[in-house]
Amino acid sequence: MPSLLPTASDQDMRTTSGILFMIAGVFLVPMLDAFSKYLSAWLAPGQIALFRFAFQSVILMTILTARRELFWPGPLTGWLMLAGAFAAGAVICLIWAVSLLPLATAISIFFIEPLLLTIIAALALGEKIGARRVGAIIVGLIGAMIVIRPNWVSFGPVILLPAAAAFFFACYVATIRGLSVRLAGLPMQAWSGTWATLIIFVVVLLGSWGDTPIFTFEPVPAWTWYYLAAMGAIAALAHMMFAMAFQRVEAGALAPFQYLEIVGATTLGYFIFGDFPDALTWLGTALILSAGLYVFYRERQAARGVTATTKRPAR
Repeated sequence: MPSLLPTASDQDMRTTSGILFMIAGVFLVPMLDAFSKYLSAWLAPGQIALFRFAFQSVILMTILTARRELFWPGPLTGWLMLAGAFAAGAVICLIWAVSLLPLATAISIFFIEPLLLTIIAALALGEKIGARRVGAIIVGLIGAMIVIRPNWVSFGPVILLPAAAAFFFACYVATIRGLSVRLAGLPMQAWSGTWATLIIFVVVLLGSWGDTPIFTFEPVPAWTWYYLAAMGAIAALAHMMFAMAFQRVEAGALAPFQYLEIVGATTLGYFIFGDFPDALTWLGTALILSAGLYVFYRERQAARGVTATTKRPAR
């Protein structure tokens, strides 16, 4: 009688497919940034974020309805609203950033997010970090300053927008980290995206009333609807890729692959917009990547230490 337990070969296939899903999702994300940068010549950043979340949420809610997995989250609604607010802040700041900055530069600075998440998790969730991870965080932030400082001369304070997006996204991840033990990934993404849509809609209405340039309703050219719908579809597809990846492989093993997003952003920025990072940007990016990868490594070591009491806790 054949064994019902997964074989080593089955596990290898699951791991391989999980990594491939992760890579596919990571290479989809820079397409969203490229679409945002292109559309920013006609639409305000808040307006682009609104339609992106709206199309994304409709697609995810439709999928949940078709799978008979749509339900009201009840007592988790407040937390999902908070997650939606953080997601809205992150996407608006990032769209605003890529509308004004080279794509690769904005994404490089944004990748201080894992470092900020480590700090937020320590302060808000009580997670312990040791001297080595603190050192990695300092190195990563120095890398961010190397990228920011020369670009401040060219772009001014807007160079800080990717850092603001990273902060909001770190808060979003910290929030859904707590929700993930009570709610599956796809419903969590669908509901937080829906709340993000509603929050941005209210902000854009108020911004239009107050004549705020980044939060206003511009006339939408007919052809842009195709791009906005494509953004929603790509965002929904990326979320599904990530969900399937995390179902197959532990998060710590997948985390380093998200840095491939910088490769995608650099490639699209060069071929579509003619942007290519200078030497200082590459140096700062290398420090950010090294620090982020080290933090992921130490977190994996710490997680293993929880389940193996004979091991020394990671610092």
